[in-house]
Parts: sequence; structure tokens; C-alpha cells
Amino acid sequence: MLSVSCAKKQNEADKNVVAETKVSLVRNDNIIIVDCHYTFEEAVHGTKAPKSVINQLELIEVRYYSTDGKIHQGQLLTNKTISAELKEIFDYILKQKFPVGQAIPIVKYNWDDNLSMKANNTYSFCYRDLSFSKHAKGLAVDINPFLNPVRWKKKYSFRKNKPEGATYNPEVPGTLFPEHPVVLKFKSLGFRWGRYFKRNSDDHHFEK
Repeated sequence: MLSVSCAKKQNEADKNVVAETKVSLVRNDNIIIVDCHYTFEEAVHGTKAPKSVINQLELIEVRYYSTDGKIHQGQLLTNKTISAELKEIFDYILKQKFPVGQAIPIVKYNWDDNLSMKANNTYSFCYRDLSFSKHAKGLAVDINPFLNPVRWKKKYSFRKNKPEGATYNPEVPGTLFPEHPVVLKFKSLGFRWGRYFKRNSDDHHFEK
């Protein structure tokens, strides 16, 4: 039996309506908290990406234990070429009970990466400069960015770590480190981990 409670509100950053919902799914007495259930059109609303990029994207549902210890259901707007692998990774994350803060398409934050990171939001697609960002085609995913912040190496220490106010502590659940099972799962599927970028340690970032 399935019971659904749904509430919609307008995105304050845009007068066009974009659905933001909290839904509780009850299956065999197990409650799954749905963090969002956008349509594809809602998830890409307002992006500056060209049609050629949008046509490469797919909206998938993923489940995870969140920081409240309960199972949540979120969504990733990602590239079709990695969607099956991300589903496999999130199935693994769920089995490992690795806590994910939330997974909501970045349209919720009016396409502002900084706001999304501060909210510890896991996401894939966000259109920006195609020359350097794998996110621009949905070929990257950021996992718990507030717990796994961008930390600039000594030569670039004049730059600020992101997100603002975040600190890296591998003892905190949801934080990634070398040899972490989730990191090894990504690597086994051919993803590159941002920890070893030349200029910074981008621990939340995995790309293809």
C-alpha cells in the first residue's frame, strides 16, 4: 500500500513555478522520505544549456540513508552515458548506509553551485564553462560537498576553500577519504576522484 503526502511551493528565485516537494512513501511499514520529484522539464527549467546538451541528460531517482538515519529518495539530473553507473553506485551507497545529505537537482538553488554546496546537496548537472567543467554535460557528480569541501593546495592558498565555513574531518559520517568503500566503488567504475587534482583537493567530486 502506498500513501503520499505532497506539498508544492514556488521557487522564490524565479516567478515560474518549479515543484519542490516532500513526500512520504509507506511500503510495508518502511517510510521513505522523498526529497524531490521533479519532472524533467522542471529539473532543467532556467538552465542556459543549449538543446544539444539538454538532449544528453536524464533524470534518475536514487535512494540513500540521509543524515537523519532514515531512507530518503532524491533525484540526479545527469548524463545518459553515466546514469546506469550512478544508479549502481547509489544502490551500493544505500547498502553501505553511507549518509548522503540530500540529492536534489540544482534548479532548486537557481543554478547557484555555492548555495547548493552550502546545503550539502549532492548533484550532477550544472551548466557552466564546457572547456573545464564536467558538470556542464552532467558527466560529474558531487557527493556531500559541505562535508567534503574543495581545499586549495599551498601554491594556491590565496584562494578560498569551498563551500564557505566547511571543514574536512574524515571522522564525520558522510566524509570521503582514500580507501573509503564509496571512493573505491567510484574508481572501480572508471570515475576520476577530485582529491588528486593538481591545484586542489576536490573530495566531493567524481567525473568521467
